[in-house]
Amino acid sequence: MVTATNLPLPQLLARLDGERLRAYREHLDFYRGLQWPGPNRRRERRLTFNYARAFIDKITAYLVNGASVVAEPADASPSAEDAARRVQQALRRAHDDNDLEQLDFETEIDCAVLGDGSYKVTWDQEVSRVRITAPDVQGLFAWWAGDDPSRIWRVASRYTLTDEELALLHPKVSFKPRASGHTVVELWTEASFQFWADDALAEERPNPYGFIPFVIFPNIREPKQFWGTSDLAAISEPAQELNRALSQLSAILELSGNPVAVLENVERAEDIAVQPGAVWELPEKARAYLLDLLQGGGVKLHTDYIELLYRALHDLSEAPRTAFGDNVRSLSGVALEMELHPLLHKVRRKRLIRAAAYRRRAEMVLRLTERMTGERFPGAGLHVLWGPVLPQDQSRLARDEKLLVEAGLHSRRTAMQLLGVPDVERELREVELKALPKPG
Repeated sequence: MVTATNLPLPQLLARLDGERLRAYREHLDFYRGLQWPGPNRRRERRLTFNYARAFIDKITAYLVNGASVVAEPADASPSAEDAARRVQQALRRAHDDNDLEQLDFETEIDCAVLGDGSYKVTWDQEVSRVRITAPDVQGLFAWWAGDDPSRIWRVASRYTLTDEELALLHPKVSFKPRASGHTVVELWTEASFQFWADDALAEERPNPYGFIPFVIFPNIREPKQFWGTSDLAAISEPAQELNRALSQLSAILELSGNPVAVLENVERAEDIAVQPGAVWELPEKARAYLLDLLQGGGVKLHTDYIELLYRALHDLSEAPRTAFGDNVRSLSGVALEMELHPLLHKVRRKRLIRAAAYRRRAEMVLRLTERMTGERFPGAGLHVLWGPVLPQDQSRLARDEKLLVEAGLHSRRTAMQLLGVPDVERELREVELKALPKPG
């Protein structure tokens, strides 16, 4: 929760949420591979094995698999069926116009890295359609009602525009040219909209949509908190230690391949070369040998420690090695599901949050379409369908659904949704048309 002051809004935002924004930057740098603390003044070997990125990308691929928002008729009447079909068509149109499959995947990666994600649903006047974007949460600020973080009553979005972009997008706004660009802020409530350019209020008018067009959601929400937690928070420390341990082992192996000559009882040595056929002349009682860093099983201690770190990474990320295709025991069925239980639970926790965000986004799409086109979408319930996390035997699933439909326990629509049909209403219409008797 932020407090009001007499400062211009851009200056006020510059003082808010410093810890959250700093964590965003640190997590983003870590995901990009900047995982060593501080500058390398000693010129030490610093290897980076970016397991953090691998874990984020892998879990995100499991998470968004087969996600879709579907409309259910309110009852079995023809009018309810028609309403659900029109809702589904509007949602499909918005999905295709905005390439939501790609946008959702990119947004989920961003959300897993930073800890929060967002969507913005607006109306594009030039092409007369809904436009869905994913603003950078590093520029978002939210105000919520008292002790209820689910009720957002104001949102500010801060970003930067060049002179050309500002003139093109907001031709009525007067400004002085700046080579460094202009900091602009949009401030939204359900009733009003403000646009700030630099430190000046450039535009103020009623909200044309009647709702705040942002969906802000956490990656994993901590209890009683509005902002979420990054997936990197749990694995950054063991990932850094793994980089250090592997770098140390690499240096040891390099020195072992280029051994160090040790001379005892020698006051002065010149032209001592470690190479095949080299002959050394040593004084009486002197001793020479090569330093063997691998003797006594020292390397195994390093590899055992690395294996321990590697296991800790998988445990803390909740992504067992099997999730990366390393199924050495050839597990399948229930055994494979038990092996992947940590991943399944993590995906389920995230899907609970995403389902609410996707439904809210779909509701905004419908409200905006109603407001701008006059088309009405009454009486259809929205829910989110997810694809299976684990590989499925489609033929067996089809047989099971066939039996459930024949027994009256599942509808054909439910069976088709569970089988992953992308547009159930269109598929049902085509099935009905094929079932009609042919003329003549």
